[in-house]
Amino acid sequence: MTIGRRATLGGMAALTGFATAPLQAQEAARWPTRPIRMIVAFAPGGFTDIAGRVMAQALSVELGQPVVVENRAGAAGLIGTEAAAQAAPDGYTILLGTISTHAINVGLYRTLPYDPIRSFAAVSAVSSGYLVLVVHPSVRANSVSELVALARAEPGKLSYGSGGNGTTSHLAGELFKSLAGVDMLHVPFRSPAPAASALLAGQVDVMIDTVPSALPQIRGGRLRALGVSAPHSLAELPGVPPIAGTVAGFDASTWVGFYVPAGTPAAIIARLDEATRKVLGMVEIRGRLNELGMEPFVAGPEQLAAYQRSEIEKWVGVVRRAGITAD
Repeated sequence: MTIGRRATLGGMAALTGFATAPLQAQEAARWPTRPIRMIVAFAPGGFTDIAGRVMAQALSVELGQPVVVENRAGAAGLIGTEAAAQAAPDGYTILLGTISTHAINVGLYRTLPYDPIRSFAAVSAVSSGYLVLVVHPSVRANSVSELVALARAEPGKLSYGSGGNGTTSHLAGELFKSLAGVDMLHVPFRSPAPAASALLAGQVDVMIDTVPSALPQIRGGRLRALGVSAPHSLAELPGVPPIAGTVAGFDASTWVGFYVPAGTPAAIIARLDEATRKVLGMVEIRGRLNELGMEPFVAGPEQLAAYQRSEIEKWVGVVRRAGITAD
């Protein structure tokens, strides 16, 4: 091939690139023109899945295109999150990222198949779910301060259950131990359900569980609620004070937010953020989230990215201090 021929082809490629850019901008401006896939990296029925389905239904109406939830569970959210990271950055794949996939896993795994910050663009926060500190009725504590006093008087005697090493319930327990200056024995289970069953049976003494999971047992008198992770009392648990009122600095909640693959056009991110904010402002959506023990968490791309970085710093610190590794 001659130099002139190569130069001609190079010029044509450059022209093609210039021609493609306006087309891509036009496509972004028209988005969405077909169904959107929302990847949930966990099994159906959990906190993340429920929040995703509530939002998908409302966003389908708001965006004028079906938003279809696709559960890609496995490996603590790594499988589904990696799939989202590798998807085309065209706005037709959304990930419902979580505290686990985008913060905790950074400390648990030496290497991840995705970069929680560089592989994604933050779009909009969706909701947060608070935790509740519960004890078996046999435990001689009716408040957080009494539990702390009991744990200090008998170091290592009290046990707390969790859904497994590195789960939110585990790390919340380690954060509590660190800030309260107490020693309790960690007993990990395969998932939160058997941990809760062990607590009900009195096989473990304490658990920091999600409000929706623990609420029926609290109302039935089978568990005693001592404190919540929220900075205020919750309507679902009137009279149960914030843990931070006794253990200063305790701040732990589950949260989810929308992310898209890095490189997704800014116009699409802005449109999705706008739609998400509108949906979260709907009375019926806020009511459905509240019924599930969740609160709308309104934060745009910059705010969600900043919050994520602060969560990474906090939970990586907890993981390292406790010497926790993934199973």
